[in-house]
Amino acid sequence: MQGGTSVRLYGLEWPKESARISRVFDLLVAAILFLAVSGAFHLHYMLTAGDWDMWIDWKDRQWWVTLTPIMAITFPAALQYVFWTKFRLPIAATFAVVCLLFGQWINRYFGFHLWSYFPMSEVIPALLIPGALVLDIALLLTGNFLFTAMSGAFAFALLFYPTNWFWLAPYRLPVEVMGQLVSVGDYISYAFTRTALPEYIRLIERGTLRTFGGHSAIIASFFSAFVSILMYLAWWHIGMLLARVVTTPNTLKNFMGLTDKDEPAEAAQKAIDGTSLQGRSVAAE
Repeated sequence: MQGGTSVRLYGLEWPKESARISRVFDLLVAAILFLAVSGAFHLHYMLTAGDWDMWIDWKDRQWWVTLTPIMAITFPAALQYVFWTKFRLPIAATFAVVCLLFGQWINRYFGFHLWSYFPMSEVIPALLIPGALVLDIALLLTGNFLFTAMSGAFAFALLFYPTNWFWLAPYRLPVEVMGQLVSVGDYISYAFTRTALPEYIRLIERGTLRTFGGHSAIIASFFSAFVSILMYLAWWHIGMLLARVVTTPNTLKNFMGLTDKDEPAEAAQKAIDGTSLQGRSVAAE
């Protein structure tokens, strides 16, 4: 190309119009991928750890600390296989968590705050970005999914409670309401009643971790870290299976002039040669 009508893109010389179309296509793929991961991850997360991460009074020191990292590491692990093995991009965990938080904030603000009039302080989602950054850094430094599971996935769960404590602490302050001692988070949920959610199914602060005294959150974090290692390994292989390209046999190849031994190009050439021969014979007649 001469006269400045070409640009260098991906190591090749492209016409300017082709390069522009390629960039637009890349942006469209990125937007579709972002929305697809956001919807799928948000649906998975809400069906598993949704109640504990939805309401401020459900964010306890046992079940919320245990279940949320285990369920939140699934999509990051699967996407890390695709991003790392196919593109060598160590950003999959952060990308997945940002997609999840985008879906959560859209759902909480428009669905629960504007539509149902719940205060944002009652439905604020958990913070997962610091753990995702550590998970990506572990994969970048080790380059191995096994070492990433043992270090990054372990740290992903351990960092969950400390990174959320700085904004959650004010909701754990005690207040007296009509002679009863409750936390600020409990009082918010008492004031804004949830429909279709009986309070007797609220599973918080229950279990045998009380035998450890006041260290239930620490024990729950370490238990979640060990389970997150196994969950990471399982979903890494799920990502491997879903990223595998599978082809099916072409049962119609005989109707297209192909045989088991023929390559498509060779078969096309044979068809062209046969057509030209038939045309010559007809012309001769």
